[in-house]
Amino acid sequence: MGIKGPLTTPVGGGIRSLNVALRQELDLYVCLRPVRWFTGVPSPVKQPQLVDMVIFRENTEDIYAGIEFKQGAEDAKKFAALLKENFPDRFKKVRFPESSGYGIKPVSKDGTERLVTAAIEYALTQGRKSVNLTHKGNIMKYTEGAFRDWGYALAQSPKYRGRVVTERESWILGNKDKDPNMTVEQNAMSIEPGYSLMTPDQQATLRAEVSRVLDSLYASHGGGKYKKMLKIKDSIADITLQQVLTRPDEFDVIATLNLNGDYLSDALAAQVGGIGIAPGGNINYKTGHAIFEATHGTAPKYANLDKVNPGSMILSGEMMLRHMAWNEAADLIIKGLEGAIAGRTVTYDFHRQMEQEGGKATLLKCSEFGKAIIAKM
Repeated sequence: MGIKGPLTTPVGGGIRSLNVALRQELDLYVCLRPVRWFTGVPSPVKQPQLVDMVIFRENTEDIYAGIEFKQGAEDAKKFAALLKENFPDRFKKVRFPESSGYGIKPVSKDGTERLVTAAIEYALTQGRKSVNLTHKGNIMKYTEGAFRDWGYALAQSPKYRGRVVTERESWILGNKDKDPNMTVEQNAMSIEPGYSLMTPDQQATLRAEVSRVLDSLYASHGGGKYKKMLKIKDSIADITLQQVLTRPDEFDVIATLNLNGDYLSDALAAQVGGIGIAPGGNINYKTGHAIFEATHGTAPKYANLDKVNPGSMILSGEMMLRHMAWNEAADLIIKGLEGAIAGRTVTYDFHRQMEQEGGKATLLKCSEFGKAIIAKM
């Protein structure tokens, strides 16, 4: 277990990401990114206090696995030939095969289950209200779509069945609670507004789903009991990026694949003050290996200037302490950081925004901000 600073990864050439290499070598399959707002931090949104989410981003699969073939290289030609020979219909979908680079996106059931297990366990132990499976399964059905399906199957397995409810199940159970005399078809029509436009077979499938939920779950989950259980739901990645802005209070724990998690965690960080104050941890919950790190990259132009916000690194240390069950020390860090920001004694990034908003603030160097945190502990 350890903590590290940012490492530079060249764009378009040079070495591959050392950060990714560490995650893969140690099999740190969870990238844990808590996102919350600290009172006083400048924010571009009206209600940043509604943002309180924890992202479980899969760390070892997806396109970040690094299986790529450079355009024009011999291995790219071999891969294209293999694709053309063995999967001609799929090869036809490559619009410009001669000038294409190729990448492979592996997503496994095993990888999905261990990530979603970690997210569910965290949500249950921390008293969180929901786990959202964020995906692009409407387009990538056998990778992102499979991630969604495997996630739901795990949540509905005997291991968690008595403690969770899916969002769709909650609608069916809620309808029955409101109207005990509601028929199966009426319930189906309520949860699926397009019911009348469905084919007879589709309608029959939906009615069977309603009957199955009521028969198997109403005794254990009905009568409002499901409201106290962990809710499992899902959303498409692009609409998720919109809704974390427009209705952030509806999101709690998010489990998602590598690329989606990369986009989401940085977008959410912007709502609460930027990546300068966004911590992160890379964890294998089975082996105990963990590396905590600032979520931002390197900034060589600021080296040795004693200027930048150390918040992301400090909060990553707080995450490590809490992961080690040193909660008293972690609580002191949060107390100190909250006190320094509330006192408007901040580094240049927050100082600039506070001044632009019309308020007064005290500009501190990086080292001075650290001392201000200690003084508020």
